[in-house]
Amino acid sequence: MVRLLSRLPEDAPQIAYHELMTATPQPRTGDHISPCQELAPQGVTGRRGLGGAPRPAECPPGQARRLRADAERNRAAIVAAARDIFAEQGLEAPLEEIALRAGVGIATLYRRFPAREQLVAAALVDQAARYADAAEQALAVTDPWEGFVSFVRRICELQADDRGLSDLLSMALPADEHVERLKKAANEQVVELVRRAKECGRLRQDFADEDLLLLLIANAAVLHVTRPDAPQAWRRFVALALDAFEHRDDARDLPAPPSSDEMAGAMLRLARERGCGSPG
Repeated sequence: MVRLLSRLPEDAPQIAYHELMTATPQPRTGDHISPCQELAPQGVTGRRGLGGAPRPAECPPGQARRLRADAERNRAAIVAAARDIFAEQGLEAPLEEIALRAGVGIATLYRRFPAREQLVAAALVDQAARYADAAEQALAVTDPWEGFVSFVRRICELQADDRGLSDLLSMALPADEHVERLKKAANEQVVELVRRAKECGRLRQDFADEDLLLLLIANAAVLHVTRPDAPQAWRRFVALALDAFEHRDDARDLPAPPSSDEMAGAMLRLARERGCGSPG
């Protein structure tokens, strides 16, 4: 079985995604960047060392503390701007726009977050926790079917409220252990939700874990197309899906679901297309 979110895709149809972040030169592994150097204007360094090589800029301890505080404020501003812009535009949003809203240069953004997936993880960890909370709350509902239904409605509502989270729910972000840990914990609870709903006879027995992921992908597409003109259309779509999920004695047989490997591949590919991961 695919772990619904520990590998997760989305807005699959007709979305132009940004290329991987490769334009801005990055420090080599092992290069030392002092607080003064990080916040100094581009091209400014300290005295030259042996052979004329530039040495990291140096500053007194008091000034270093102030600059470290400035660096932390910059990081917080970048994360807050990314959270808002990802919610508005999705994870393919231009990083230059995030830097502009944060009030920092694009080079500062890259120094703090050398890869897009690092910024995504920092900006969306709280939203990933909301997904986990929704699963936990659904398990607390006494009626197994109502618990399952409440969970499906809630995560689709979260998708409607936040395009960044909608993207995250349908793609894999293996580079960040914290986010993936939250997803894994939530997925284990979702498996239990599905088991209980089947056991009580309300959820059709041929419902597969992959079906919930397919619903998230499809709902993301509905939201992408209808949000500007019919922002509540997703509610009807989700109600239709839940009606199809419910057990009926005269229900028709379904085609086989996609395999776990197929869905995992789709989620990883979507992550790469959004700049979160190495090219395949």
